[in-house]
Amino acid sequence: MDIADLRSYLVISRLANLRAAADVLHQTPSALSKSLKRLESSLGTPLFDRVGKSLRLNAAGERLAARAVELVALADATAAEFKGQVPPSRCRVMGPPVLQAAFAASLTAQMVHAGERVVVDFVSCFEDAALTALGRGEADLALVTAAALAQAAPAQATSVHVGDVRMHLGVGPGHPLARRTQVAMAEVLHHDFACVERSPFCGIDRGSRSDGWRDDHFPRRIRYWADDLDLLYTLVLQGLCLAYLPDFAFEQRPGLRPLSVTDCPFDCVERVYAVSASRAAQSVGRSSS
Repeated sequence: MDIADLRSYLVISRLANLRAAADVLHQTPSALSKSLKRLESSLGTPLFDRVGKSLRLNAAGERLAARAVELVALADATAAEFKGQVPPSRCRVMGPPVLQAAFAASLTAQMVHAGERVVVDFVSCFEDAALTALGRGEADLALVTAAALAQAAPAQATSVHVGDVRMHLGVGPGHPLARRTQVAMAEVLHHDFACVERSPFCGIDRGSRSDGWRDDHFPRRIRYWADDLDLLYTLVLQGLCLAYLPDFAFEQRPGLRPLSVTDCPFDCVERVYAVSASRAAQSVGRSSS
């Protein structure tokens, strides 16, 4: 049983898809498939059930998951010891890219204390995968919304409210509405929109409802679909369309501006929590208080 194969196995088990895991590990899917087959051969049992293009951990895979985390950590600590190194403390933070972009800076500032060597690993995944990884010991902190926490909180987990993500209508400098600060909904709906196909939080395909806009009341003319938030911001910055964007994007992307819709009765706000199976979330809460 090879440690490198165990490392790959942990990524595959978290993402449940060989191609997605291959992208994260910068390997080809075929190379990753061979790694998985070597591991299953060495243990004498399959670790996954194949369901279409997805992989689902079976009972043996579930048993191995927690032990693989310990074996990889032990291998890293042993290598550092024999090289005469003092391994730094590590904090593995998992969650959707949209939440990491919103809270990475503040979390890092709270966790990294003066004189303490802490390596913070940010791993992108959707909320259910982050909470699953936390329960298996593959993550130290999971960044998730209140809705995800209510559905799948690990046993004995500690959670701390770290902030909110509020959605706003966004406009770029080249757009016909760029000089406006307020606009009526009827005028907004005359313009093209860009929208994500999957929720940036849970990854579920909800079509035009994925970004939180109430298309059931105010149906938009969606011309561009893009799950990549960077691409979404670029489309808006080029003045090609409007989009419903998270509030932090207006601070991080010069040129993006929020546009107030005077007659919209709806608001989309996601409460965000740092969840930990240990005391890590508690320390974040103390630092933020």
